[in-house]
Amino acid sequence: MKPTPIKKEIVDNAIHEYGIANFANASIREVKNIAALAEQRSGVEFIKLEMGIPGLPAAQEGVKAQIEALKHGVASMYPSIHGEKVIKEATSRFIKAFMDIDISPEGCLPTVGSMQGTFASFVTCSQADATKNTVLFLDPGFSAQKVQLQIQKVPYISFDIYNYRGKLLRDKLESYLKLGNICAIIYSNPNNPTWACLREEELQAIGELAEQYDTIVIEDLAYFAMDFRSDLGEPFKPPYQPTVARYTRNYILHLSGSKAFSYAGERISMACISDNLFHRHYTTLSTRYEGLPFGMVYCMRILYGLSSGTSHSAQYALAAIFNAACDGTYKFRDDILTYGERARRMKAIFTKHNFIIPYDKDMDQPIADGFYFTIGYPNMSGDVLAKELMYYGVSAICLSTTGSELPGMRICTSFIRDDQYDELDRRMAIFAENHPIS
Repeated sequence: MKPTPIKKEIVDNAIHEYGIANFANASIREVKNIAALAEQRSGVEFIKLEMGIPGLPAAQEGVKAQIEALKHGVASMYPSIHGEKVIKEATSRFIKAFMDIDISPEGCLPTVGSMQGTFASFVTCSQADATKNTVLFLDPGFSAQKVQLQIQKVPYISFDIYNYRGKLLRDKLESYLKLGNICAIIYSNPNNPTWACLREEELQAIGELAEQYDTIVIEDLAYFAMDFRSDLGEPFKPPYQPTVARYTRNYILHLSGSKAFSYAGERISMACISDNLFHRHYTTLSTRYEGLPFGMVYCMRILYGLSSGTSHSAQYALAAIFNAACDGTYKFRDDILTYGERARRMKAIFTKHNFIIPYDKDMDQPIADGFYFTIGYPNMSGDVLAKELMYYGVSAICLSTTGSELPGMRICTSFIRDDQYDELDRRMAIFAENHPIS
């Protein structure tokens, strides 16, 4: 065997020091920290593919507006829990422009990133109906959201939708909703980690079943309009971002500033609650929260208790981004197309050296190239592969942490540099030579 780029004992010692018994269960930040420690001790740079952090400059429209807001003194004032008028109106307009959906500004609420938004959604949804306390994940999904439920002691169940796409999804989903205890359904679209994109017929099935079984749908749009196979970047013109909002009255959309606009550092997102759900009175919520409807509980009780508001200046930044996109003066998709090109180049390197793409199909189409993709290696479990790649200076997370039933790893395209492709190719060539396919 050829020597690995990083000595095995360096990686093994780092893993041991973090007390991780099974590397398949290592969180994103644990993998990141172990890679940093091994990099420091070995002197060999890692190719970091584990963190879903934007690797592009922040949208300048936002930066300029935020600076102006700070100059005008907003830093000295508490922000409104409901959100500033400018961001509420801009969000409502943005949703109309790029989704063709009507949501009143009233229901557009700023949150400290979508992490806070989904946390608040889980709290409110799980308390709305005393007979329904369980969240259903359409996996694979974002593992941190399950940690949020673990913190809240809210039960959840999940299934991997890979083998239940298209018409098969309706029956599979209904088999869970029939249990009568599902308070909310959550998924991301495009999907983290597979980059599969739910289609209108699937979203229609989700929405119609949510209506039938009186379940709230939480649609995580962290990667808004990032299915690069369709031109979703023209305001007020089809095609629009697909959404369940066309098929149910009870939904919460989470629009993050982090990925599509590279504004992750300011922790700004919008929770957009449908007009029907915002004003809906649930008996359990009303009893617990002085007769308030769903939207007011979400805002004036849960968000207030979590943070007492979202960064004042960041609200002005996101409002400027949304308005510029709606005006057509900021083509936000042009900035992020590079993620698709990075995925294409990395997939070519991995498959050249015997790797496979476990989630390779989006129904009858090849999976899109975007922010994430998945890899596997023949006859190798996900935990073994994750640890083995660390010896080759490549860090990524195991698919098992996302609720996937397939062995493999999630690859994020955000941090790879142009000067690292040749090095990735060289390291994977050594990997393939050391792990011949029988």
